[in-house]
Amino acid sequence: MIPFRSDDEVRGAIPDVVVHLVRHGLIAYPTETVYGFGSTASTASVAKLAALKGRDPAKPFLLLVSDLGMLQAVGLRLTDTAERLAAAFWPGPLTMVLPGGEGILPPMLRGPEGGVAVRWTSYAHTAQLIAALGSPITSTSANKPRRPPALNGSEVAESFREQVEAGELLVLDAGTLRPSQPSTLVDCTGMKPRVIRVGAIAPDRLRSIVPAIEER
Repeated sequence: MIPFRSDDEVRGAIPDVVVHLVRHGLIAYPTETVYGFGSTASTASVAKLAALKGRDPAKPFLLLVSDLGMLQAVGLRLTDTAERLAAAFWPGPLTMVLPGGEGILPPMLRGPEGGVAVRWTSYAHTAQLIAALGSPITSTSANKPRRPPALNGSEVAESFREQVEAGELLVLDAGTLRPSQPSTLVDCTGMKPRVIRVGAIAPDRLRSIVPAIEER
């Protein structure tokens, strides 16, 4: 467990966490919704994350970024709709499925709609870590299959004690997070944007920016 609450703790932790990620290590970290598991967006790291999560490789993970430039660096494209939604709701609990990234991002990150899900996190300390890494990290809820997402770092460390003790998983402990809704998920790859999952941002708020948005 690595303390990850105060600005000083975060600054002190980031160099070692970045090295761990670059070496294909996994982390559990706080977000604006729940604790997440993450890695770099390399094929080797994503495969290790899928094994930790016990997840079907066909079910993709999303990416977290700390600025729009990271999208361009991995070849993802903001459609006109996505650009308008990003201007209104990023950083924040809006995840958008974007086109692009072919030949740069692992196929395991690509969903059935053909795009890659991305969110610009509004959790300041996690955004600070991503900025220091200089590239996106993957994200999936920190829990075992069919268990609720973790809201506490100690809970993650206990549930995945073997991986923590083996040094495979670092838990960035920000204490207990306040319960919140998951991010709203919008597919921006098709002719019309489509809400795939309703979450923290209601469809009516999305339509105030892009009236053409459809619900699944």
